Amino acid sequence: MKLQIGGFLDNSLVNGDGMRAVVFVSGCMHKCVSCQNQVMQGFDYGDSVFVDDILKKIVKNMPIIKGVTFSGGEPFESALALSKLSEGVRSLGLNIWCYSGYAFEEILHSGDRDKLGLLRFIDVLIDGKFNEELKADASKYTGSSNQRIIDVQKSISENKIILWNK
Repeated sequence: MKLQIGGFLDNSLVNGDGMRAVVFVSGCMHKCVSCQNQVMQGFDYGDSVFVDDILKKIVKNMPIIKGVTFSGGEPFESALALSKLSEGVRSLGLNIWCYSGYAFEEILHSGDRDKLGLLRFIDVLIDGKFNEELKADASKYTGSSNQRIIDVQKSISENKIILWNK
């Protein structure tokens, strides 16, 4: 299976907790004003890469990295391919963070099997569309203050939003 990606970082300290690999997927329908990755909104931007090849790049960064972050573009527009990648990431014992313009509730109640399948692999979700007017009050790991840092597995288990707390 292939995934259209706009970029890959071997390691980053700003895209989630700890040293992480970052996969930037291509394609986004949100069109947030002042998006930091505007060029990645195009679904054909970047390269079409086999999921197994991305996993091999991640493996090369172990044990330096603590986890993998999906960013974009919009990761949930590539949910099926990212689910396949997530299986491999989990088998390595790494955690998964994901940035999405969708609200957690939108994904949870979407009825979209692929999006729900990806959600079950994610440990931490930074949700909500970037809002330029709320940029100044953003917290660590968010782009604007309307975005939440959600502990996905606890939220699903407790059937309510549980914010991530380091």
